Amino acid sequence: MFTTLVFTVVFGGLAKVDSDGMPYILFSFLALWPWSYFSGTLSESANSLVANAGMITKVYFPRLILPLAAIFSKLLDFGISFIVLLGLLIYFQIIPGWGLLALPLLLLQLLMCSLGIGMILSAMAVQYRDVKYALGFIIQLLLYGAPVVYSTTAVPEVWQFAYSVNPMVGVIEGIRAGFLNRPMPWEWIWPGSIVATVLFVYGLFTSVGWKKCLPMLHNYRLRFLIL
Repeated sequence: MFTTLVFTVVFGGLAKVDSDGMPYILFSFLALWPWSYFSGTLSESANSLVANAGMITKVYFPRLILPLAAIFSKLLDFGISFIVLLGLLIYFQIIPGWGLLALPLLLLQLLMCSLGIGMILSAMAVQYRDVKYALGFIIQLLLYGAPVVYSTTAVPEVWQFAYSVNPMVGVIEGIRAGFLNRPMPWEWIWPGSIVATVLFVYGLFTSVGWKKCLPMLHNYRLRFLIL
């Protein structure tokens, strides 16, 4: 909420950034709600394997559980922020539309993107310990690479498809559209959903290991053929 107030004063008040006709405090909070979850899970999951190295090396422990724990522990903060969001919607007397039915799909995309990148970073942090020092700077850059303080409509139309490859673009704009009763921007959602799926699958193979994942996929294929 404090970050939202700062963004409202700096970007909404001083810089006069276009908020698509909605109150800027609500415009920015609807973006910071998923973004805070995304950035928080990246920081936690990237250091999960290194921080628990003693547990992994001494006993058999599935490495995938540690990034998962970091991802799902942040859901509590996500839920508390949702209560604040409801308060803002009541204050501005805004009733969400039918587009809110797409919220589970958007949250699934957010989870897959967060978990995929988190698993990749956690595996990298084991080999490259400087990852945790560079992560804060990278997250700060990614903040301005997503439509948090500005709208996707501010991006030139010729670049909007390439811009929507960022999974957070579809998540943020979809959440804004759902809660503000606007048309759902599927053209910005589906490119990011594909990228989020690829990141999740690659992160799964990176965290668990290719040698372990391939036999699992082979067993599932055999079971499917038997059925």
